[in-house]
Amino acid sequence: MTSSYDLSRNFKKYHASSVRFGWGNPQTLLKISFVPLLSLLLAEKMKHTQVAVLLLTQSLIAVAGTMATTEVTPQLNTTFLYLTQPSKTTDDLRTPPQLFANVSGSVDDEGTCQCSVYLPDTTFPVQKVEQLEITATMLSEKFERELSKVREYSKMIEFYQQQIFNLTIRVEHMEMSSVSFTELDFQLLKVEISDLERLVTQLKSSLGGSNVIVEQIYLEITNLTILVNELESLDKNNILAIRRQVVSLQNRLKECEESTNKTTVPPYFPPGSCIHRGLLNVSQPYIVKLNWRGFSYKFGSWGRDYSPSDPEKEVYWVAPLNTDGKYLEYYRIYSSFDNLLLFQTMYESRITYGQGSGVALYKNYMYYHASSSRHMVKHDLKRNTMVLRKELPDAAINNRFSYAGVPWQDMDFAVDESGLWVIYSTEQSMGNIVISKINETTLDVLNTWQTRQYKPSVSNAFMLCGVLYATRPMNTRKEEIFYMYDTSTGQEGRISVIMDKKLDTIQSINYNPTDQKLYVYNDGYLLRYDVTFQI
Repeated sequence: MTSSYDLSRNFKKYHASSVRFGWGNPQTLLKISFVPLLSLLLAEKMKHTQVAVLLLTQSLIAVAGTMATTEVTPQLNTTFLYLTQPSKTTDDLRTPPQLFANVSGSVDDEGTCQCSVYLPDTTFPVQKVEQLEITATMLSEKFERELSKVREYSKMIEFYQQQIFNLTIRVEHMEMSSVSFTELDFQLLKVEISDLERLVTQLKSSLGGSNVIVEQIYLEITNLTILVNELESLDKNNILAIRRQVVSLQNRLKECEESTNKTTVPPYFPPGSCIHRGLLNVSQPYIVKLNWRGFSYKFGSWGRDYSPSDPEKEVYWVAPLNTDGKYLEYYRIYSSFDNLLLFQTMYESRITYGQGSGVALYKNYMYYHASSSRHMVKHDLKRNTMVLRKELPDAAINNRFSYAGVPWQDMDFAVDESGLWVIYSTEQSMGNIVISKINETTLDVLNTWQTRQYKPSVSNAFMLCGVLYATRPMNTRKEEIFYMYDTSTGQEGRISVIMDKKLDTIQSINYNPTDQKLYVYNDGYLLRYDVTFQI
């Protein structure tokens, strides 16, 4: 079908422009006035495509109304209002428009009249409008899908927030209570937290951007994971179980050694008694732990308080010196051996200042050497106050005759079944070991014994049933108890009891009459030995 004038150069055929109108007489003349197209073109000029589509629909309705009332004529012509016709001389579209144009129609085999409407693309971009409609529909469907996902994720977030809350309560309960939790409990917690973390990761990737709620949940899950790992590593029940297994293995090893050597089990001697004939042997060292201040604090002492009136009461002290190996400033007290293993401190205190590793506890009082003086100090643990300070006559100080490899231990306090002692040297003894029995109430010297053993040639010493025992290093892993002095008889002698050690130097040895064990501070590590007595 062709128009009454040439449209080929300046117009494009509307791809859906074949508008079909059906009526009874195919020879009917249809005269249509597209007055609403003016509004349509104005809307398009305003770039408001939705209004344009609406107005186009209204135009089609107007066409249908016009069809019903138009006079029938022998020829089919369609009249369009405000169609722009190019100038015949200039082809300029900006020339005044021709208000009407006639186009010819045709009738198909079914008796339906057809005509084609040509609209310039500059007047109304139909293809772009259709593309916009398709894009808008697709975006609307995609938006609905994403919105449904967000609703679903919101419900899941609420559910997992409640799970996190429940997990937090369980973890806090585990942290605060002493109820036994097995390894399986920790594994189940880890699985649940892992599921939560996986879900939150999926949420973050699905949302494609930052979300405050999701980020907060992810942070809580991360903190929860760290807390559970810490609890598992510090689980006291597991630690105690491992310690019991270690003790059991050590006992079995000891039994095996005894069976191999065909030795008999030593007789039992009641705690605090001295009905035996002295030291016979010591066990393999039981490694308790590193001191609470760390590996750098190689000098110090530790042990168990001895109270003859209440021998079953457990009080342990750990007193690392400062890193200079001289000053005693901080110490900790533990109410039981299990608490010591679990770092559950009864209290931590500060003093200014003790000197050296020769600290001892007796009847809930700490005894130590006051720094840069000849004074002995009695310190009340409960009140963390100095009760008494008294000079030790003629004691050599300022590292004059300290132990070999252990500086600043001019005075070494010791406790045994008979009470409080101090081991030291004087100028008069030419550096040999001097032993004094001390009144724990007044710090008066009750009696003194001078030995022939040079103090700087021994690595450490302790008292057991009124007998002094001194040690010396054999190599980096063995120490020998080689010397003894009996204060009850004044006799001294040589013995040979080998002590295994874990590191090079032993800084202090303390004997406790209650459990009959030696407490050894070995380059920062706390060791403990069982003692065997002669029959």
